[in-house]
Amino acid sequence: MEAAAAPDGQRGGEDDRGGLRTALGGLTTRGRSFLAAGVAAAACAYVLGQADLLRVGLLLAALPLLCVLVLHRTRYRVATSRRLTPQRVEAATEARVQLRMENVSKLPTGLLMLQDHVPYTLGPRPRFVLDRVEAGGRREVSYRVRSDLRGRFPLGPLQLRLGDPFGMCELTRSFHAHDTLTVVPRTEPLPPVKLTGEASGHGDGQQRALALSGDDDIIPRAYRHGDDLRRVHWRSTARYGELMVRREEQPQRARCTVLLDTRGIAYQGSGPDSAFEWAVSGAASSLVHMLERGYAVRLVTDTGSCVPGEGSEGFAAAQDAAESAGLLMDTLAVVDHSEGAGLSRASDALRGGGEGLLLAFLGDLDEEQAALTARMRGRTGAAVAFVLDSGSWLTGGAVTGAVEERLRLLREAGWTALAVPPGARLPELWRTAAGMRAESAADTYGGWA
Repeated sequence: MEAAAAPDGQRGGEDDRGGLRTALGGLTTRGRSFLAAGVAAAACAYVLGQADLLRVGLLLAALPLLCVLVLHRTRYRVATSRRLTPQRVEAATEARVQLRMENVSKLPTGLLMLQDHVPYTLGPRPRFVLDRVEAGGRREVSYRVRSDLRGRFPLGPLQLRLGDPFGMCELTRSFHAHDTLTVVPRTEPLPPVKLTGEASGHGDGQQRALALSGDDDIIPRAYRHGDDLRRVHWRSTARYGELMVRREEQPQRARCTVLLDTRGIAYQGSGPDSAFEWAVSGAASSLVHMLERGYAVRLVTDTGSCVPGEGSEGFAAAQDAAESAGLLMDTLAVVDHSEGAGLSRASDALRGGGEGLLLAFLGDLDEEQAALTARMRGRTGAAVAFVLDSGSWLTGGAVTGAVEERLRLLREAGWTALAVPPGARLPELWRTAAGMRAESAADTYGGWA
């Protein structure tokens, strides 16, 4: 992204008196020292009656004042632009910022210093010294930024510092252009193993939630702006008291819902290597992996919020995988701990979600929340839970017995539940989950035989 701007100080609306006051405030230590020495010399010359000393004092005081006047009257017209490549990066990955400064006036500039404002998490504040820039000339400089933390970080405004050759005065001009660097969670490529019974539709699943042939689904839905009025279902409209339309015949893609537990009480510790960051990174990896396999995906948190929240019942379309992944990653870049104590809102959001694969990344669970999570299994084609014991992540110890008890409860409800020890890698857990699902399916078929 490029953004061009002109310094605030070059606009005609600036008051000359205020500008002169600002210029006097830009006196450097050297300039203030010369001014003070000149005033002192003039005062001593008046007391002692020394004309030569008075001339020296006037010279010392006039030099910084002359520099202030010259800078105040300087009318450089300077345009700048900033290009950020890329605008979205993973944590611990560098991005490159390119600055371009162009002198669009008819006069050459003096010594200039460019300074860009960046948050401290991205590194030190970059500063560049530019020598004389000819009329119509341009200069390009660049620097790199890197963050180990997720988030959205503003870049700018860019400041241009003007100085005189004697170093008596420095004036700073600010630009208005800003850019935003989005640091998303780190993702890991997951193995292309199949979680049996994943979902219905065009992906790896085998069922369909809607009819693929024959008449339209007679189950109506609420009228949406742009729907054809010829599809209004009048009987349902009279029954529900609002305009209802018939669903159009449409094949449904395989679906995957990723549940991310963000409760603050469910995680201990902070930082890039904390349990919560592992859960966020795991959710990001799962979403990207399922989108690449052609699934329609959505992200649900314990607060009940659903991303993208629009489209086909809240699922991101797989045919726009790049755009959908960008939206989901932007959401995960800024996700933080919630103040909630339970998962009831997430359970309500998942209710009626239909068949599909449910992937859950959970923090510490008490007995009540474990029972509630077990009931979320519902009508899902498969449900896989990655349960983190944040206490063991803090101490580096083994998974506690309480966590094993919660896993047993989830498995009895039909979940494929795995404990996540400190430092675990999601690809290995992913393979383990696929193996557990395959063994469970083999046992089930063997029992039926």
